[in-house]
This record gives sequence, C-alpha cells and structure tokens, in this order.
Amino acid sequence: MTASIATSQTILVVGGGISGMTAAVEAAECGKQVILAEKTATLGGRTAQLYRYFPKMCHPTCGMEINLKRIKGNRNVKVMTMTEVVAVSGTSGDYSVTLKVSPRYVTDDCTACGKCGDAVSSEVPDAYNYNLGKVKAAHLPHAMAYPQRYVVDASIVGTPEGEAAKAACPVGAVDLAMTEQTIEIKVGAVIWATGWRPYDAAKIQPYGYGRFKNVITSVEFERLADPHGPTGGKILRPGDGKEAKNIAFIQCAGSRDENHLRHCSRICCMASLKQTQYVREAYGEEGKSTLYYIDIRAIDRFEDFYAMVWNDPTVSFVKSKVARIAENEGNGNPILHGVNTEGYKRYAIEHDLVVLAVGMEPEVTGVKLPDDIIQDSSGFIEGSKDGGMFGAGAASSPLDVNRAVQSATAASLRAIQVIHKTASTEAS
Repeated sequence: MTASIATSQTILVVGGGISGMTAAVEAAECGKQVILAEKTATLGGRTAQLYRYFPKMCHPTCGMEINLKRIKGNRNVKVMTMTEVVAVSGTSGDYSVTLKVSPRYVTDDCTACGKCGDAVSSEVPDAYNYNLGKVKAAHLPHAMAYPQRYVVDASIVGTPEGEAAKAACPVGAVDLAMTEQTIEIKVGAVIWATGWRPYDAAKIQPYGYGRFKNVITSVEFERLADPHGPTGGKILRPGDGKEAKNIAFIQCAGSRDENHLRHCSRICCMASLKQTQYVREAYGEEGKSTLYYIDIRAIDRFEDFYAMVWNDPTVSFVKSKVARIAENEGNGNPILHGVNTEGYKRYAIEHDLVVLAVGMEPEVTGVKLPDDIIQDSSGFIEGSKDGGMFGAGAASSPLDVNRAVQSATAASLRAIQVIHKTASTEAS
C-alpha cells in the first residue's frame, strides 16, 4: 500500500474484529475504496475467540464466515494485518495517516501447510487462548484465521530454529529478513473499530485473580469450554487440572464500580447465563452453576433466554455483590464470602472454580488517538469534532456482537457520507 493508492476517496477502518470487518465490507459493497488495518495477524478480533454466541448458542463461524467471504470477494477492500495507526492529522475529507507494519516473517506465498511449525520446538504464549496454553513459535493463529498464513514469532528469528523453519517451507514463504515498515496514506474518513479488552481482573484485589489459580475470567472460561481451546473443551481447573463441576460466576467484576469501571458493560450477564449452559452440556445434572449478581440485565429478546436459564435446575442465583474470595489451602477451592441481600444472610460458600464476569473497556486505552477525537467518560469513542472520524462497535460503547454489527453499519454509512461530500467539494 502506498500513498498514491489511498486518496481522499478512501475510508480507513482501524481494527479487524467483527465491527471492523462489517464496516469495511459495507462501505466496499457501496463502491468505496477501503483500507482495513488490524494490529494482530488475523481478522476476527474477540468474536473469533468465542465458543458460542448467545442466545442461539451457535458458533462464531455463523456470521464470521459470511463476512470473510464478502471481504475475500471484494477488490475494494485492502486488508493490512500486523498494522497499527501511529498518527492521524488533517481534517475531514483530507487525513494523513501514518501506519506501522510489523514483520510477520511469512509472505503471501504461504499455503498454511504447517511444515514450518513442525520444524521448530520452541513455544510462545497462545494469545488466541488468552495465554492459557502455548503454541509453536511458528504457528497459524487459529483454525479460522484470515489471512490463512502462518506467523513466525520474533523470538526465533536469527536462531537455528528460525533457519529450520525457513528451510522447511516448500514454497519459500518464510522470510526472516522482513523488517518493520512505516507507510503514509491519505484517506477521507476514519472508522475506529478498535474493539474492547477485558478489564484487568488482578486490579480487583479482594477476588484474588492472579493469586488463586482457580479464579479465572469469563473470557478465559470461554476458551476452556471450546473444543479448540487449551483443554480440548474440558472444563478443567488451572490449579490442578481436575474437572470443575461446581462453578461460581461473579457478575459486575470491575463494572459499575467507582473504583474500577463506572459503566455497565452490558454483555456480562448474558455471557454468564450462556456459560452456565456450557457447564450443563459438559456434566448434565452433575454440573452446578451459581450466579452471584447485583441485578440481571437481559434486555428485550434475551428475556426468554434468561427465563430458560432461571428455570434450569442446575443453575442457582444468589443476589449479592461478593465481598471477597479466600482459598481452601487443602484442596485449592475458592471460598466466596458475602451477604445474600435476599434475607441478609452471611455466607462462606466453597466452589471448584470461580469465573469473574469482567467488564469491557475500550481497546483504545493507551493508544495515541488524534486530538480531534471525542471520548466519553469511560474512554469510548463518540466521534470527532470535524465529523470525519467515527467510533464503531465496542470501541464506541459496550455492545454484544449483534449490536456491534449494527453500530458498524451505521458508522460505515456516516463515513460514506463524508466521502460523498468530499467528492462533491472537489468536483465544484
């Protein structure tokens, strides 16, 4: 990609999750030129890391597959992975953008045969599985990865293993001489679809995340339940590898709290309700899920799903904000302490595993955004002062997949309006 290819008639979409993919393909199918920049090695974002969607309990391939097909078949979309936005300057209709492209050490010639991975033994943390396991230093990020190309980790570049990976590639796609590149482009509008990240559960000190091995987060539990996850879909305790059949789900872990995230993260209640069904599927009547909640927020069409889970005999509800978690040192079980507000009874309840429904915070936290960007009190992007940049999906507000797609479509239409206005101005 060079500056001459991107023009004031081009839309830049920052972030390749479900929102970024949607925004890009909607604009492209309207005939606009789009650059889709994603900082990781593959599209899909956190949606690709889900085991299932609520409320239909279908897999991420439902929706992701369609968008990937649309992107692959549309020449108006230029996908740039391993790419971050360094700087944005200018005004609506005429932005100058600096992009940093990190080396993948694998070229477009890769056929994903896997021979480079077979040639190395070194392992690195598996980001796709939230570092619950490890992968080879030469690996395909995950089964649905697009582009379907391997990545060579920088840790083995310049080592005998790196050379072994290069030698093993039958099409010569491993290029250890790749270097970081800086690219300047011109665009007319920018859509920030940078998504969200889980709130750092270690900051919620009374819950012991990071100190107690059998206290995990909701996103980590999602990967444990997935057959493609680190345990092959078995719900096993990180502490000792034993089956976890009695599981506590703690709501608002970091959300609705002046000490952490002030906002309601919206998806957490539904995510935990969904995950109780993973426990039922794994263990049937032997599994037990307990939700500790302030109040359940399951709006409009999700009410039926909530009612179904409420009536599940394997699921219990305790109306309480858990005060603290201790650990039974004899068996590693977490012990929850608090007060059940329905009767105001103190409890100290032991579980096999605790899952913290962590809140959503915008991924733009820590990113150098243009000064023109308008953010709300939680850091979510509302737009820009000049009207040429837009937030989409979970970058604009805590949203589930369905609403993130709707938000992205709206952002795409707004960006198209900017492009039309710019074209009219240039023509006059």
